[in-house]
Amino acid sequence: MSKYMSFAFCALGFLAISAVALGAAPANPKVLMKTSKGDLTIELYQDKAPITVKNFLAYVDEKFFDNTVIHRVSRGFVIQGGGYTVEYRRKNTKAPIKNEAANGLSNKHYTLSMARAGDIDGATSQFFINLKDNYELDHKNNTPEGFGYAVFGAVVSGMEIVDAIGSLPIMSKMGQREAPRENVIILSVSRIIN
Repeated sequence: MSKYMSFAFCALGFLAISAVALGAAPANPKVLMKTSKGDLTIELYQDKAPITVKNFLAYVDEKFFDNTVIHRVSRGFVIQGGGYTVEYRRKNTKAPIKNEAANGLSNKHYTLSMARAGDIDGATSQFFINLKDNYELDHKNNTPEGFGYAVFGAVVSGMEIVDAIGSLPIMSKMGQREAPRENVIILSVSRIIN
């Protein structure tokens, strides 16, 4: 092989490596959620829900979720947390964020979505994990009834923990009609370095 051909192959190899490096999308962030029932690893879809993920990670970095509870267990539907202390006192939150439910993601089993009341853009800190495919919660149109709930992540390990929490006995507690009888505490949520 001539020195010119060797140079050409080296140059092509360098260009290919550079193209891969430049074109590679950064990996989605992950968080570790430690609960009194076990640990969950959650991938956050920053590429599809950037506003929602930025908001969620701001709460994570401030340790907002630490020592809060899963305050709702709606069996066969969702588990919900991110807003109440272990004494079931509502926490003060940041301003609501824009609803990204129209991002093409679906409320499938084990995905995370933002909880909200009637206001389309009313989500703050509370989230829920789907216990089944809840397609009725997906974006259908831009009306208040059809806008849907923004999916922004998914549990990628610890699904058995989600299922265990989702099957707990419930009771009415401090105004919450579907509270688990025993407190399920979110001990901490922290970023996993990719």
